[in-house]
This record gives sequence, structure tokens and C-alpha cells, in this order.
Amino acid sequence: MIFPELIEQLTGDSYEFFLEKNFYLPLNAPTMGFKPKTKVFSNTIVPTEVDTLFRHTLTQGWVHDENAALLGGVSGNAGLFATATDLAKLMQMYMQYGVYDGKRYISEATLKEFTRVQFPENDNRRGLGFDKPYLDNAEKPLPKAYPAPEVGADSFGHSGFTGTFVWADPENQMVYIFLSNRVNPTRENRNLYNLNIRPALQQVFYKATLPSK
Repeated sequence: MIFPELIEQLTGDSYEFFLEKNFYLPLNAPTMGFKPKTKVFSNTIVPTEVDTLFRHTLTQGWVHDENAALLGGVSGNAGLFATATDLAKLMQMYMQYGVYDGKRYISEATLKEFTRVQFPENDNRRGLGFDKPYLDNAEKPLPKAYPAPEVGADSFGHSGFTGTFVWADPENQMVYIFLSNRVNPTRENRNLYNLNIRPALQQVFYKATLPSK
């Protein structure tokens, strides 16, 4: 949550402008940004939660996360909107360790540092800003794995509270994007987790495209 302020101090640009100038527009990802009502979407953004505590209305076209909402919808922890197509370009750039369509956006060393397991000696699978598979993920059955057991050990991604999920797998050259909304009308909906829907669908793509191991 402190990244926007830090980036503004270091660059002299607003957080939104810096990201659009250096990433979203060069990637040709015009729908990506923090205030979707200022973007041109071909369809209506689906609503999230019926907020009975904070906003007292149906949350739609505005970040669901309360902290990001209080920051005006622009934050480092939540609030980035995009179509699946534009999000795929960003994840493809990450998967290719900083390069997309012949242009380098981030150094390979930086991407590899942020996407590696930082503290395996503590049984902590996390990277820096990215989620990682369980350390013994390939040995687990689907209900106990995270994400699908077939993903490469170098793969990485992020899961969102509202049900979104993105994953990049450099070893298998696969980007998986799952955009959903589990919190409508309430965040008490947990079948997305309980039924392992996201990793189960991810596994379908691996089994359909990769040779059996």
C-alpha cells in the first residue's frame, strides 16, 4: 500500500500516470487501470458485493477492497481492473521475464528474484509480491494442491479475494487467467474455494495440452 507514494516520490509522476506511461499503454492494454469508469470497456463491469456495512450499496465499477476504496481507488494492494485479454499481456510479459513483443519492461534478474521462493527453509512458498505453488505441490492430489499439481515449480501468480486468479508458468509456457466474482451478493459464498474450481479448471488445460508425465 505504500508503493504508490514511494513511486511518486522516486519518479515525480503520479502512480497512475507512471504505470500507464511505462507499462499499460506500451503493452497495448488500454483497459488496464484503477478507475474503470474512465476506461472504455466493451461490456459492463460485473458487480461485486452488496455492501451493507461500508458503502451501503451494490459495489460496481469501483474497487471492492475497503482500504483501496478509502485511498480513492488507487492503491498497490487492490483495485486494478482489466479485461482478460489485457491482463494476459501483462502476465505474458512476466512469464517471459520482463519482455513482451520485443520490448523489455523489467530486468530478467528482477523478475526471477521476485518470482522465486524466498524462505523455503521456513516452509514458506511465497515469492515477493507473487504467490507460488506448495513446495511439494506435484506430489499432492488436486484437492490438497495449490494451484493444480501439474504447474511448474518456477510458476507464479496471484489470487484475488473476489475470486480472480492469474498464473504464469515459464516451464510450460502457459498463462492461466480466471476472472470470476464469488462475493456477489455476499462474501460468505465460498464454493469457489470449497470445490477447488480454479485449480480444477487449470488442471484441465494442463492435461489437454501437455504430455502425460
